[in-house]
Amino acid sequence: MLRDSVEAGTFEEVFFATPAKGETDIILRAARRALDAGRRLRRDARAEKRSLTGLEGQLAALTSGAVRVLEEILTLARLNAGRVYPTYDYLAEATSLGRATIARALHVLDAIGFIVRQRRFKRVEAQGPGPRYEQTSNVYRAYLPASILRYLPRWMRPAPVPDDMMQREADRVEDTRTMLAGLGCRDLARAVIANGPLAKILAKLGAAIDDREREYHDDPQPPIDSRNPSSKELA
Repeated sequence: MLRDSVEAGTFEEVFFATPAKGETDIILRAARRALDAGRRLRRDARAEKRSLTGLEGQLAALTSGAVRVLEEILTLARLNAGRVYPTYDYLAEATSLGRATIARALHVLDAIGFIVRQRRFKRVEAQGPGPRYEQTSNVYRAYLPASILRYLPRWMRPAPVPDDMMQREADRVEDTRTMLAGLGCRDLARAVIANGPLAKILAKLGAAIDDREREYHDDPQPPIDSRNPSSKELA
């Protein structure tokens, strides 16, 4: 089982989101402009004999193949209400690219921030003791990364947020942080993870932690007998 994998069926309802009208088109246009920006950055860096910064290097690594892979992911998001979990073989067939090219493309898209991907595993029936697991397809969610906005034409950049709206958002974030800070482990798990099997598991663990902390505060010192079984005899 690959590192950072999560069991299929435990998080998808929180992970997936239906794209807004026109959102996938905006992301694809931005990716194509980012591809042009990456080419300019490579050219300018060679002419100026300078090194690229981290983000510049990521944009320079963006290829037309990676944009084609993103286009397929965005198409699936639009057609399937945001539920995107194609296999490498599906992406290779849909884009006419090799599996190695698909793997590199997904890595670059993830590094820039155009996609978020999550590995999954599932339980399988097998003989012998203990559960058995196998990897299943990854899940994907597409974004327009804020880090690339300065490389896009001005007409593609979102309009500046009014100061009063920024202040309201800052107040909302601070109120949410204060609210979460006052929650116990069980309620915090429910608030952060929302609903679903994963939330129930974390809420159960949080409740157990809350109970342990309550017991500690009610009786911070263990009974004498638990420290020394023969303490009564010594007394």
